Amino acid sequence: MTADTQRRRLLQWLGTTTGLALAAPLARAQQQDHDLFGEPEHKVVYQFNKGDIEYMEHVLFSVGAMLRKYPDNIHLVVTAIGPGIHILAKRPRRPVPEIIRQRVASLAAYGVSFHACGNTMKSLDWDKSDMLDFAEIVEIGADDLMTLQEKGYSYISW
Repeated sequence: MTADTQRRRLLQWLGTTTGLALAAPLARAQQQDHDLFGEPEHKVVYQFNKGDIEYMEHVLFSVGAMLRKYPDNIHLVVTAIGPGIHILAKRPRRPVPEIIRQRVASLAAYGVSFHACGNTMKSLDWDKSDMLDFAEIVEIGADDLMTLQEKGYSYISW
């Protein structure tokens, strides 16, 4: 078992047991690993643009499945736009079950990047303080999806 695999398992355990409070620092630590060891071979961006619970479960399950398949050699980004942005809000205005909030925090702790669409946030009159600490604000979600694809990320949409 590689040191990176051991670290990822520890991050997964910590993310699951300690919840949202530790997610941001652990995600930053994971990003530092990427900075030290270079680009992973696999890069995927998920468009997350719906607010229904079944959709949330399916997308997050897929993200987790990709982490399990390529634990040491993948970077995943979830770009939340429109109704999907509520998974990244401290106080969502749409229903987001606690189990979904825990999965998002755990995935962030595992190194998944979560991007929040600034345009959607403006339409909700939200700013950075309304979002979970690990959420990265991007100006335009659609631009984020396009730019990441131009950088070699495979695009997944449900």
